[in-house]
Amino acid sequence: MSKLNGHDACPHAIAQNLSDKSPRFCSKEYAGVISRVNEGSLAEELELVPGDKIIAINEQPLRDIIDVSFAMADEEIDLTVEHVDGEREIISFDKDFDEELGVEFESAVFDGIRKCANNCYFCFVNMIAPDMRDSLSIKDDDYRLSFLYGNFVTMTNMGPADFKRIEQFHLSPLYVSVQCMNPELRAQMLRCKGAARITEQLENLEKAGAEYHTQIVLCAGLNDGEELERSIREIAARRPHALSMAIVPVGITKYRTDPYPLQQFDREGAARVIDMVEKWQKKFQQEEGRTFLYLGDEFYFLAGREVPPTEFYDGFPQLDNGIGLTRSFINDWNLTSQNSDMSNGYDEPFVIDVVTGTAVAPVMEQLAKSLQVKNLQVRIVPVENKHFGSTVNVSGLLTAKDIIDTLQSMPEADKRQALIIPEPALRAGEDIFLDDMTLQEFAAHFPNIRVEPVQGGADYYHALTGWSTYHKNRSGETAYTWQSNAGYTKPVE
Repeated sequence: MSKLNGHDACPHAIAQNLSDKSPRFCSKEYAGVISRVNEGSLAEELELVPGDKIIAINEQPLRDIIDVSFAMADEEIDLTVEHVDGEREIISFDKDFDEELGVEFESAVFDGIRKCANNCYFCFVNMIAPDMRDSLSIKDDDYRLSFLYGNFVTMTNMGPADFKRIEQFHLSPLYVSVQCMNPELRAQMLRCKGAARITEQLENLEKAGAEYHTQIVLCAGLNDGEELERSIREIAARRPHALSMAIVPVGITKYRTDPYPLQQFDREGAARVIDMVEKWQKKFQQEEGRTFLYLGDEFYFLAGREVPPTEFYDGFPQLDNGIGLTRSFINDWNLTSQNSDMSNGYDEPFVIDVVTGTAVAPVMEQLAKSLQVKNLQVRIVPVENKHFGSTVNVSGLLTAKDIIDTLQSMPEADKRQALIIPEPALRAGEDIFLDDMTLQEFAAHFPNIRVEPVQGGADYYHALTGWSTYHKNRSGETAYTWQSNAGYTKPVE
């Protein structure tokens, strides 16, 4: 959902019925459909309800919540509303400059998500199972969602009007899928002639006053090696507009049908990437005291190496992209353990099973073994992803069916007394797995056993050391979501 937080207000509102009138201010209009009205908000005092549609503010048509936010900055407001019953009215009121409407919309963009026009070799959306929900197959390439939520965009569908709006509304930072700086190779990889204009597009962002984070989905034998060296060199030269650069390994599911023969990284290939990137990281640290360039955790898992220390991540600017996720998880665990009283343990032997993707299972095992809790037995349960294919090994892409099958077939399953699942396997803000099974339906397969999700290291620590009092309240949380143009892999056998 899309939010605009409200504040207490005492508006003097005047309503004008428009049921017999047509709007005079635009030839084409879009509507922001309200899904929730925040308690104590300006919208609540205006008696707006879910299902009402915001049509315009001060006769300004609205394309998205960005327009709403800027239009609501005025102190005198004429709000054009279409109520659930179809009646239209203009509600006129005064407000303080910093008072917002206080609603959530069904969508952040009212005129529709701008779709991706590329056909990338590595597009993960094209590798989704055919029987999964439609929302997983949406290929967005919308700079507004990049600004609002950190979605990566290729910019191949952007024109002068878009850059003008970025400048006008100060939409910064954005998140750019670069893939490589070689124009011909980028056009080839994205299967889009306009993709060759990457340097020009980055210059347009900079002229608009925008900063940006960048990402490269690295494909073995394609945009690695000398091509990666070139990309790092040219993107780094765009600092300070370029804020960071992330490199993640391509992932391939068993549903991929694209004829281009993508190659995944093996253990030696991942090690070569790490060694090359570390040279650049040291150079950047010497130049400006920060790393700037980061690798996805999967490279370190593939190579069998430890993830870098905290200081390498410069405050984790691409954590929502999964960069530094493991180190952040460990940090949360360590901080919680240092600031928590030692657990008195359990009065009787207590067995907790911990579900995880195969990639991070060793980390979960190591942390659990560091505990000294009386009568506690922790069993790490790595789940092979049979739905997407075994080379997809992150916890966030596990389906309920694969988890259930693994748990029911494991030795001594009857000894299980508690069950921990990874929260990223659930849809952000909802108790639903990728295969549309609800958490309640999942739990029904394990009667008399409480099932709890964990998100970070603090959750994990509290769940293991104090199961009787641990409960995860997921309301208002946003879990790490999969980036559609990247994949995570395990070593190729």
